[in-house]
Amino acid sequence: MSTIVALADAVVSELNAEAWSLPFVARRLYRPRFEPTDLKMLQVSVVPRALVIEAASRADDSRQCQIDLAVQQRLDAETAEEIDPLLGLVDEIARHFRLRRPAAMPSAVCVKVENEPVYAVEHLDELRCFTSLLTLSFRMVG
Repeated sequence: MSTIVALADAVVSELNAEAWSLPFVARRLYRPRFEPTDLKMLQVSVVPRALVIEAASRADDSRQCQIDLAVQQRLDAETAEEIDPLLGLVDEIARHFRLRRPAAMPSAVCVKVENEPVYAVEHLDELRCFTSLLTLSFRMVG
């Protein structure tokens, strides 16, 4: 199995092992596309994004992996009462991974967490769907 797929699976395991403010089951996907009926339930998708390998020395490489994590749910009224808990969950997940080594892959450490977009306005406008994207950057150590 490739390093980035193993890391994505480790992120899924980490997410599914925790108790969060909103219940969900994370899944690794390559093309996270959902029908509107699927989005009635909170969807958390983990997608391998990028792998960068640089020479650290003649004998060793430095590896960085990025994993995208999407939090999505269809909304009824697009109110603060619906959106605020979803933004809170995204923040919980971001704080959870900061400097974390996933239990299933301790050779990786999360060195950066980006949340862009915090929420996708076009998804709200066109689909009445909350979508937030986290990018987790891991450095492979050891």
